[in-house]
Amino acid sequence: MNAKTEELFHLSPAAPLKPKDRELAGAAERCIMAALDHCRAAYITVAPEDGGEPSVMLPPDALRVVGQLLGLMSQGHVVALVPEDKEFTTVEAAAFLNVSRPFVIKEIEANRLPHRMVGTHRRIAFADLRDYAVRMRARQASALERMAENARELGLEY
Repeated sequence: MNAKTEELFHLSPAAPLKPKDRELAGAAERCIMAALDHCRAAYITVAPEDGGEPSVMLPPDALRVVGQLLGLMSQGHVVALVPEDKEFTTVEAAAFLNVSRPFVIKEIEANRLPHRMVGTHRRIAFADLRDYAVRMRARQASALERMAENARELGLEY
């Protein structure tokens, strides 16, 4: 992974927050979201309590994203931010999908995962990878439901 890729994937702590930090993140999320619920302003200024510098102007949607990130972190999730136009290598795509690299290549060769070639290397657009992940999870859920239905029909306990 190059430095730019590491920067994209490690914008949050590498491990879930400690309980006290999770509590603080949750409180911050609640404060931000409550403030946004009553806000109709085009921009919000975030300033230190003492009124000093620096203060920052933010669009409410950006602050909402910060609040959502804090909420996820308060629930113990590790968060990764990925630019919409990012292209993944097959290794990165495999890590994103939590599958092996050979599986990603098999899916590409079966035309189930769109890609483009950069010289001899495959690149997968984030949007295509995200769409594939949604389809893959739906197929998995459907297969599990069929297995559960079969077990019910056979009177098996699971």
